[in-house]
Amino acid sequence: MLVRLASTADVAAVAALVERYWEFESIDGFDRLRIETLLARLISEPQHGACWVGEAEGRVCGYLLAVFMFSLEHGGLMAEIDEVFVCDESRSAGLGALLVTRAERDLAERGMVRLQLQLGVHNERARRFYERYAFGRRVGYELLDKAL
Repeated sequence: MLVRLASTADVAAVAALVERYWEFESIDGFDRLRIETLLARLISEPQHGACWVGEAEGRVCGYLLAVFMFSLEHGGLMAEIDEVFVCDESRSAGLGALLVTRAERDLAERGMVRLQLQLGVHNERARRFYERYAFGRRVGYELLDKAL
C-alpha cells in the first residue's frame, strides 16, 4: 500500500470514493461535477488544505482530506480532517492508519499546531480507530454549525 498527496489526475477516483463515503454516512446532495470541481480546486490551492490518497495494487482505494484554518487559541495554523474513507475491501488492512499517520507527518512539517476532526456520535468503530492515534473528545465543547 502506498499513501501520497493527491494530484489533479486523482480527482475522478477520489470523487468516486466521496460518493461511496456519502452513501455510507447518509449525506445527501452528491453532485459529481461539483465534487470534482471542488477537489481540483483544493488540490491546486494547497494553502486551503490537502488530500492524500491510498493506493493498493495501483488503484485508489482510500482518501483523507484536511482543510486549514488559523486559531489564536491554539497558536497558529491548524487542520481539520474533513473526510476520510477507505473502501470496504481495503478496511482492516492498515490503509486508514497509513493515511492518518502520513497526514499528521505532512501537516506537522507544514507548521500545523493541531489536528481535529468531527465524528458521528454513534460511530463507535471510527471512534476506537481515532483513539488509537491519540484523538480524544474535547471536554466541555460540542460542534455547532450553520449553513451560509
